[in-house]
Amino acid sequence: MLVIIDYGAGNIRSVINAFRYIGSDITVSCDPADMRRARGLILPGVGASGYAMRQLAPIAEAICAEARAGKPLLGICLGFQLLFDESHEKGVTKCLGLIGGKVIPIPPGRTIPHMGWNYVAAPASMRLMQGLTPGRHFAFVHSYYADVTDPAAQTAMVEYEGLSMTAAVEKGNLFGCQFHPEKSGDDGLQMLRNFVSICKEDCAC
Repeated sequence: MLVIIDYGAGNIRSVINAFRYIGSDITVSCDPADMRRARGLILPGVGASGYAMRQLAPIAEAICAEARAGKPLLGICLGFQLLFDESHEKGVTKCLGLIGGKVIPIPPGRTIPHMGWNYVAAPASMRLMQGLTPGRHFAFVHSYYADVTDPAAQTAMVEYEGLSMTAAVEKGNLFGCQFHPEKSGDDGLQMLRNFVSICKEDCAC
């Protein structure tokens, strides 16, 4: 069983539907007891980081405890941004601090938000990105991006109007993507299948 964490920060229906489409056994919950029983956790989200962290506050430590114990965790869009130390969106918000780095605004002079389908370049060693088509494109909608400083993290990158931004990250059992794999066609679904496989391989629960 995988748990999609529903903490009231955005519509998660498309994420639920995508995991069900690929045949994954999922539960939608914010109960720490369900998180402990799960093989893996999915942290989705849309909107502002400050609001999201306030919503997440009652269960933030439970999520971090599971992640630090080695349970696979996948952050999607805003959930990806919450994996880092802090977000500079409308002030500074302390985030989960699982991966070193901060979330900063896309610099002026570009079309903001970054919206649309873009190619993502990834190291061959990233487990989340295995088995994708050479011309893979993913669906982005965001105005902030992660400046990753964690030496243990691997990153996939997207080029946007002369700016290179982190599109996805891996650090041990931690995974995240700025784009929406659940809205990114066959390659996005393959990424979700990869995460399900990782959960089966990595989690002994």
